[in-house]
Amino acid sequence: MNAGPSRPAHPPRTEERLFRGGGEVYPDEVPLPEPPPWRRARSEGRTRRPYLIGPEQVDVVNAALRLRRPLLVTGNPGTGKSSLAYAVATELDLGPVLVWPVNTRSALTDALYRYDAIGRLREEAESSVGSFVRLGPLGTALATRHEGRPRLLLIDELDKSDVDLPNDLLHVLEEGEFTIPELARLPESQEEVAVLTEDSRERVTVRRGMVRCADFPFVVITSNGEREFPPAFLRRCVRLELPDPGPAQLEEIVRAHFAEGGADTLAADWPRIRALIDTFTTRRDLGGLATDQLLHAVHLLQQGVQPDARHLREAVLRELREGGGR
Repeated sequence: MNAGPSRPAHPPRTEERLFRGGGEVYPDEVPLPEPPPWRRARSEGRTRRPYLIGPEQVDVVNAALRLRRPLLVTGNPGTGKSSLAYAVATELDLGPVLVWPVNTRSALTDALYRYDAIGRLREEAESSVGSFVRLGPLGTALATRHEGRPRLLLIDELDKSDVDLPNDLLHVLEEGEFTIPELARLPESQEEVAVLTEDSRERVTVRRGMVRCADFPFVVITSNGEREFPPAFLRRCVRLELPDPGPAQLEEIVRAHFAEGGADTLAADWPRIRALIDTFTTRRDLGGLATDQLLHAVHLLQQGVQPDARHLREAVLRELREGGGR
């Protein structure tokens, strides 16, 4: 039988280079540089970015920890609301952060557990029902601990939710328990069922369908202020407003994020970095910029790219407000 034309062998992998796009701006010999320290794969030794806030904000975080109350974090986009949760989990060794990203379609059940009814119907009757139940991020935060410590749950952008969701959360956050009806209806012979968790293949045992917390988790809730929350919900939270960092704090943030390369790598560029910070703070006050955008601009500057060129300014330092960037 005719084997047909042979396929060409794959060319050997060459050194990664910058994109040329058919032009002559970037010659063939320009290699692809290393990414920023915070954008490296974990397998390549990426470390958690440092997190810098003022002593007053630290006091509020610790108040929420002492009271075991949810911490409601508000502030402009880019002030580090979500990053705060990761910083607390890392410093206090609370394990991997459990994340519930909220949108307009989110329901409380999504965060508590998921039941694969169709999957169970397809399996044999003797299959354990626990194999088809997986705790969600909130359910896992209640049911598990990390090496004897409470877990940390990040409920991200709760202000995007349906208007009833904050009130739906109240009972679970107050009582630290909830019921899985599919397990509560099982016969007494199956009163204990091992179910899967959100972040691992490990199982936890649920008795008579009731999930009870071993320790109240530390819950960080972020909001961009798109709407107000009910008073009953606010009373149960410790509230933290993160301000936009000023020029001095921005300098500290830049130094901390680029500390891996040593102080000498920043010294030569520091006058231009300081000018970039001044430009950033002015434009942020006019239209809104995130601190991450400043760090991106500094990284480009260190690689010899001028981020204030108009086309790069539009891409990297574009204001977050709708239609911004001009």
